[in-house]
Amino acid sequence: MQPKSRLNFYSTENLLAEIEEHSDKLKKLSKYSDYELHRVIQILTSKIRFINVNLIPKKFYSKAELLTNGVDLDDTEFVALTDHVRGRLWSGDKELIAGLRKRKWDKFISTDELHKFSSNRN
Repeated sequence: MQPKSRLNFYSTENLLAEIEEHSDKLKKLSKYSDYELHRVIQILTSKIRFINVNLIPKKFYSKAELLTNGVDLDDTEFVALTDHVRGRLWSGDKELIAGLRKRKWDKFISTDELHKFSSNRN
């Protein structure tokens, strides 16, 4: 039996559209077959609690719109959800990270940090 994780993953359903949009790149980088990539995506998304974007309070969404305007409005709901759940945004989008850091928003977690965190759990 695996120990319960201290990590909780949240996203909006737009993550599924983002994955689909970037599936060719994911396939190329991972060198997975279509089946393997589909299976990995199934496993990963089964660990995510999907939140309806309409349930994110307007104050978080409005702040996120200001932050992502001119950076990447497509990521507004992810930034809003991150603030709403008081979490960290797991993203490899260098432009998004740089743009939001310029605006003093630095609630990111890298894949390396996630790995270290999950390796150090009790």
